[in-house]
Parts: sequence; C-alpha cells; structure tokens
Amino acid sequence: MTVIQGSSIGEAADATGLTEDALRYYEREGLVGPIARDAFGHRRYTEQDLAWIGIVTCLRDAGLGIADLRRFTTLLHADGEPTERATFLLRRRAELVRQRESLDAAITVLDGKIAYYGADGA
Repeated sequence: MTVIQGSSIGEAADATGLTEDALRYYEREGLVGPIARDAFGHRRYTEQDLAWIGIVTCLRDAGLGIADLRRFTTLLHADGEPTERATFLLRRRAELVRQRESLDAAITVLDGKIAYYGADGA
C-alpha cells in the first residue's frame, strides 16, 4: 500500500490563511493541483502545493482576478516562451505601480487635510 504524506486540507488552510472552501475552489478552477489524495480520498498537500498556493494568494492580493490567475497558470504549464510569463507579470507590476502612485497621492492629500484640521492621526 502506498502512503501519501502531506498536510490535510485543514492544515493547509491554517498554513495558507485560506478557508478549506477557498482551497477546494482554487483546485476546481485549476489554479492549484491536482492535489494528491490518500487512500480515503482526502486531499494531501505537499510543501510544493503550499508554496504555489502562497504565490496564488500573493497574486490574488495584488488584484489578479480568477481569469488572470487561470491565464498565468496556463502560461506556466505551457511549453511556451518564458518571456510570455515575464510579460504577463511585467504588465501586472506596471498596473500595481500605477495604483501605488494613486494611493500615495491620495495619502498625501489626506495628510494635508489632517494637518489642516489639526488632528495628529492618532
């Protein structure tokens, strides 16, 4: 009998900060996995699975939608040029920089208004 080591879905949820439902959803959407199963059909997450989930979570936090994540995952699994992957990430990075600049400008305006109205922000 083959023994499959790894984290249960509950342990994976604890390790990643995601819910068990989110982990199942990401697997259904093809963003992670396929996740190995033990003899009872329970998911067993490897360290590689957890590392990849961390990347997906980071990209999700950066504002990538499910369609974007699916596209990136497809690029990773394809035999295409690494430059396609890099181009995809460079475009997203440029968008994040623009968003950061907008947020920095908004914070500067708010800081000015806070100073004007005499609040110290505490």
